[in-house]
Amino acid sequence: MGKADKTNVMRILERAKLPFEAFEYSPELTEGVLIAEALHEDNDLVFKTLVTESDKKEHFVFVIPVAETLDLKAAAKAVGVKSVSMLKQKELLPLTGYIHGGCSPVGMKKPFKTVFHSSAKDKEFFYVSAGKVGRQIKVNPNALCEYIGAEFNDIILKGE
Repeated sequence: MGKADKTNVMRILERAKLPFEAFEYSPELTEGVLIAEALHEDNDLVFKTLVTESDKKEHFVFVIPVAETLDLKAAAKAVGVKSVSMLKQKELLPLTGYIHGGCSPVGMKKPFKTVFHSSAKDKEFFYVSAGKVGRQIKVNPNALCEYIGAEFNDIILKGE
């Protein structure tokens, strides 16, 4: 991958000397499970980045496996607020600097409290967006968590 192909996320991680691998997939793929398939990985190794807003207009970031659904009550509890709701898509770019489908927990316009789903903690690696649609990075979740000051918690809806 040439220098021009690097995203801001990749440059940030390189400066931090945090090892990662970069991957590309068709930007037409918009569903996380299809992206996991394109990467030839299990759904539980490819994570999506979700941005929420509390009732007091505070913003929080949650990183969960692509086939899972964020448990809004558990998410609110994890960050110590009464409630959270998903950020409106039109508010994502001005707030984070990222568009829908290319949102990464690394390199947002300003740092937000971030929680990774607890399943990531025991993994050697996982994939998150590289900050651009069609790009992913493969990175150690514990190293990334420490670097961005995130934490792990159980924040997905349980199967019925």
